[in-house]
Amino acid sequence: MEAVSREFQIFVKPVGSACNLRCEYCYYHPQTIEPQAGNLLTDDWLLEKYIRQHIEATTEDVVLYSWHGGEPTLAGIEFYKKAVAIQRKYMPPGKSLINGIQTNGTLFDDEWLRFLAEEKFIAGISIDGPEKIHNRFRKTVRGEGTFSRAVETFTRLQEYGIPTEILCVVGAHNENDALEVYRFFRSLGTRFITYLPLVVRQPESAVGVSSGSVGAEAFGRFLIQIFDEWKQHDIGKIQVQVFEEMLQTALGKPHTLCIFRETCGGVPVVEANGDFYACDHFVSPGYRRGNIRDNSIAFYLDSPEQKVFGEAKQNALPRYCRECDVLPMCNGECPKNRFISTPGGEPGLNYLCAGYKLFFSHCRPFIEAVRMMSEENR
Repeated sequence: MEAVSREFQIFVKPVGSACNLRCEYCYYHPQTIEPQAGNLLTDDWLLEKYIRQHIEATTEDVVLYSWHGGEPTLAGIEFYKKAVAIQRKYMPPGKSLINGIQTNGTLFDDEWLRFLAEEKFIAGISIDGPEKIHNRFRKTVRGEGTFSRAVETFTRLQEYGIPTEILCVVGAHNENDALEVYRFFRSLGTRFITYLPLVVRQPESAVGVSSGSVGAEAFGRFLIQIFDEWKQHDIGKIQVQVFEEMLQTALGKPHTLCIFRETCGGVPVVEANGDFYACDHFVSPGYRRGNIRDNSIAFYLDSPEQKVFGEAKQNALPRYCRECDVLPMCNGECPKNRFISTPGGEPGLNYLCAGYKLFFSHCRPFIEAVRMMSEENR
């Protein structure tokens, strides 16, 4: 019997949507943490069950845990010390462990930083650009900006040698400031950047999205400006996630980022109570697969419902996309953004289509040059 092969990344949420900030564009709804019986934060049995199931489901050599929220540091450092101890208990020989944590960067102290460094965590920290831009949306519960604290934390993570990625939300607040944002990140000494387009669907509006959402073509122009700067100054120095995915296409390799893959379903969510959902952007009753108390992570990953969910991304592509010359680069992007119609009136076009088409078309000469160079060096 052929061995099962799974490639997945679970976003596990030990405190659910709870957060100490009130970022205006957040698609989760912050709530007060109330320790309850039977969740990952308070129930050692459930935490151990999750960690063991995650290891058992992993068919790759690397076991990756991705701690998300809300704000996952609200679980407290002792929770993560306990989690790491359980991971070691069940980690089989021959496999390596990576823990990643996505944070707003406002709650770390020296003890946290020492722990993350000692346990070789990787960290993603949310920064939207220079102070005026960052503080537009990323605020405390009292409405205060968080820029100074986030940048201080980023600097200290670097000092402790913790691999750190900046995640930047791109919306109406910074879509026209591409070079200012990018050059600011470069001045911080970052090596890894991910740009996340803010798309908040609002059917009653004239354009179908909220006023804070990024414009489709504006997002394309944003990426083009940064790409041209990066190509001139920073190749080999800074990794920009969307550029790395573009290079995967140039080298004839499959995409690593779920939004650009032909199918999806490999980035599910485990909520604090053990509920397993199809995807971080589809945490709603219709996409709940079950609970890890009742069946294993492997069971839900391999379930027919999850397979259908993943394959629907490709099967539902409108003809306009199937005939597009940059389809291999985006594959229709994330299904959550497919709510507009094609020029011919066919439903299911991605809201960001115009922007991605601008960007990938702009990059095609570079992609072809990389492809030819790769073929010559084989």
